[in-house]
Amino acid sequence: MRLNPVLESLGTYPFVRLDDAKAAAVARGIELIDFGIGEPREETPEFIRRALVEAIEPVSTYPKAVGLPVLREAVAAWIGRRYGVTVDPDTQVLPTLGSKEVIFSMSEVVDGAVGVTSPGYPVAARSALFAGREVVEFPLDAASGFLPDLDAVGADVWARLGVLWLNYPNNPTGAVAPPAFLERAAALAREHDFLLACDEAYSELWFRGDAPASGLQVGDLTNVVVLNTLSKRSSMPGYRSGFVAGDARLIAALKQYRPNVGVAPQEPIQLAAVAAWNDEAHVVEVRDRYRRKRDLLWPALQDAGFRDAGGPATFFLWLETPGGEDAEACAVRLLEHGIVCAPGSFFGPGGAGHVRFALAPTPEACAAAAHRLKG
Repeated sequence: MRLNPVLESLGTYPFVRLDDAKAAAVARGIELIDFGIGEPREETPEFIRRALVEAIEPVSTYPKAVGLPVLREAVAAWIGRRYGVTVDPDTQVLPTLGSKEVIFSMSEVVDGAVGVTSPGYPVAARSALFAGREVVEFPLDAASGFLPDLDAVGADVWARLGVLWLNYPNNPTGAVAPPAFLERAAALAREHDFLLACDEAYSELWFRGDAPASGLQVGDLTNVVVLNTLSKRSSMPGYRSGFVAGDARLIAALKQYRPNVGVAPQEPIQLAAVAAWNDEAHVVEVRDRYRRKRDLLWPALQDAGFRDAGGPATFFLWLETPGGEDAEACAVRLLEHGIVCAPGSFFGPGGAGHVRFALAPTPEACAAAAHRLKG
């Protein structure tokens, strides 16, 4: 049997390595408080769970790749309320299995090199390799507010590019992108005919300041799409429910592609998603809870020598390690105290000297972690 050589070249997915280290620590009797994986562990609101149960039918049929009209309409209505933007639910909105599957498949739908930020979410770059695409890294650093320098990119790079992935609010840094930056990126996408794909999974979580801007607000959505998900906003990671919206030509291409790979969301999940997109009260509660957890943990991290190096959004803390300590060594040291974090190196070379804390544990666990840090 001959396996795809890309599998061997990639090695083990970074967070699988983290799982192995956690298992070894547990085997040594260490009780863990896990800030490593960015997986919400909040209770899914009861009204969403009830909507799911009520949607289950005695006869189950295959879901359509285009999604239910009622869900596309709910997403379009949410976009209108949140951003003041009108999108056509029939031609500009497509329900998805969260965001990851769309990020991975985009390299097969759009031709050309794949632009990714570093540090950044690793799936876009990995999908490019599986599709045989060139990966072009756009470095991020604190001096630029963790925004790539678009003016430093040569015309030859823009000419090769098929898709540029931006992720704001940003994982892992928590940075947000101002509207002018998004408008500039969209203008470049139209000028050089590449796709600007904005992963906005953390759009509803921020600690301070105004609500983050969206790629949907750039005006002309030609060559622009935005992805979003209910995983963080509504504490629904296990539901795998999100959407992609924007350029009608790209949405049509995805509708053509997706029946080939069988990624249509299950209809009961779609109907539960309708309930989630139609309600904002629970989102305010989720946002307040993450702020509370940050307030419990951050003073102890600061006293332990960490420095806040990130932005005001997401549910991540992006921190410089004490005294420039190696990121993986720092994570191993904290693991011995039962505190799990993700080394910044997991997110690319730009993450060196940093760690990421995901505020997934309960407030009580955050308080306990703060006590361990002080000890």
